[in-house]
Amino acid sequence: MKKLRNILLVYPEVPNNTYWSFKYALRFIRKQSGHPPLGLITIAALFPQDCCLRLVDMNIEPLRAEDIAWADGVFISAMIVQHASVDQVVAACREQGKLTVLGGPYANSNWREIQGVDHFVLGEVEEAFSSFFQDLEKGTAPRVYHCSAKPDISHTVIPRFDLLKKAAYASMSIQYSRGCPFKCEFCDIWKVYGNRPRLKSPAAVLGELDALYGLGWRGPVFIVDDNFIGNKKRVKSDLLPALKTWQEEHDFAFRFFTEASINLAEDVELMDAMRNVGFNEVFIGIETPAVECLMETGKIQNLKIDLTAAVHIIQRHGMEVMAGFILGFDNDTDDIFQRQIAFIQQTGIPKAMVGLLTALPGTDLYERLSREGRIVAASAGNNTHCLELNFTPRMAPQKLKAGYQEVLAAIYDQNLKNYFERCTRFLENLGEAPHFQREIGLKEILMLLKSLGIQTFKPYGYQYLKFVTYHMFRNRHVFGEVIKYCIIGHHFHMITQETLKIEKLSSHLDECYRYLRDQVNLCSTSVKANSKDAVRFAEKLWRRRKQILDTCLAGIDKIHVDFQAEIRLKYNVMAEKMKELLMALEADVLKRGMRSQVKTG
Repeated sequence: MKKLRNILLVYPEVPNNTYWSFKYALRFIRKQSGHPPLGLITIAALFPQDCCLRLVDMNIEPLRAEDIAWADGVFISAMIVQHASVDQVVAACREQGKLTVLGGPYANSNWREIQGVDHFVLGEVEEAFSSFFQDLEKGTAPRVYHCSAKPDISHTVIPRFDLLKKAAYASMSIQYSRGCPFKCEFCDIWKVYGNRPRLKSPAAVLGELDALYGLGWRGPVFIVDDNFIGNKKRVKSDLLPALKTWQEEHDFAFRFFTEASINLAEDVELMDAMRNVGFNEVFIGIETPAVECLMETGKIQNLKIDLTAAVHIIQRHGMEVMAGFILGFDNDTDDIFQRQIAFIQQTGIPKAMVGLLTALPGTDLYERLSREGRIVAASAGNNTHCLELNFTPRMAPQKLKAGYQEVLAAIYDQNLKNYFERCTRFLENLGEAPHFQREIGLKEILMLLKSLGIQTFKPYGYQYLKFVTYHMFRNRHVFGEVIKYCIIGHHFHMITQETLKIEKLSSHLDECYRYLRDQVNLCSTSVKANSKDAVRFAEKLWRRRKQILDTCLAGIDKIHVDFQAEIRLKYNVMAEKMKELLMALEADVLKRGMRSQVKTG
């Protein structure tokens, strides 16, 4: 096999219409993506020095045919939610006969079902990549390359930040640790990366910050650890002191945010140190206020603390709590929907990510549900505002979906009243936060002007103006963040309202199909009875089908174009199913020798 010298790194597209994309907020600040593909630029640093690398992040630019033509090999990394884009990338590469290599979470959990990929690299690749690449060039690499070792990451390579089009991103990303000490049933992190967190040395972390600083980056940095405080002792004694010194020497150039477990609230020293280093936000998996559900899923860390009090404690230590919530546990009761809404509102969590439980391959949950015969489909990888279940829940599916819609409609309501109330509750509870406020410059002024020009005239315009006016006087010292919450609210409003419209239309299509099927059955009875009205009945049903589809199509046209693809697909499927019903009826009419002038369509 020829030498692989031109290497194309491709990060497939994450759907715009997800809470996690923040697309409709990013447009206010002329950014195209929230975070860069850290995994790919880390792998980029492992290639031989004589390789020429090109990165295409499809979330900020299209993948061009000439990019593929240039490459000797195409390396792709993706999450499950990017599966549709992965298929498109692989198909485009196959058209040009290019070698493809796929890694990342999607490959790790679904490689058996993925078609068209030449090689899969599974696991953590740092220690095995050199051997794999050599085998690839020699033509001896297996199709599935398992990297079973959990590498020492204390002195890992510095990611190739220089490959990024940095101006397109709202934040940069680094990693400090891998693994989590907890064993939540629905989570695959501890299964993949282990229960004993592995840490980078402070020197390695500072090296990455130096690289970003040297390339001119200033502003938000996401520490992507699934649990930043998995080893609290080392975080407090080693990393945070080093970060504080670095930040002081660089005039606090970066604002950090990360993910952590709720036991952060138990450690005042740790919270103070994070705040003083420049952490202003932390994502926490709260999941549910129901004790029975926390016990069911093994979320023991959430059982040892008052969740409401914990959120407020973290806020009072100068950090916003962004949180994940789950509906669909076996122990969920009928009142869980109102309990979730009440908890989210009372705690003042602005960015509440609520999703239906999904069973990911490789988790204890997936294995348990498989044994119980309850897995019904593969996960789509979207854990928010997706109303498709991949398992059979204990609660009636329609009740669960309806309750989920009720929660979304409440926390991101049409007027965003509840959302702005949560933002205010948080800002009023925010304690000392010396590095919470961003500097106000031209970018922030333009963001404010654009926000005023657009959001004032949205359905939530009154609540928006009320919120802005109140905090202009009450919390002027963090007014830049106030506007940030406004544009983020726009994103959540957009996603939620379009999702609810789609679900309403989808349910209407289902109801119309059932109605038409029942009417066809009635007409078939008339045909069998040789009724003179059977032909007219059939003609009426064809007209009714057209009316139904025309109405649904008009409804689809009112949905934002970014959200239309799936509902148009369902529309086409249902239109064809309705046609098949009526064609079968027409055939029955003709078979019985009845005169038919039915116009099919």
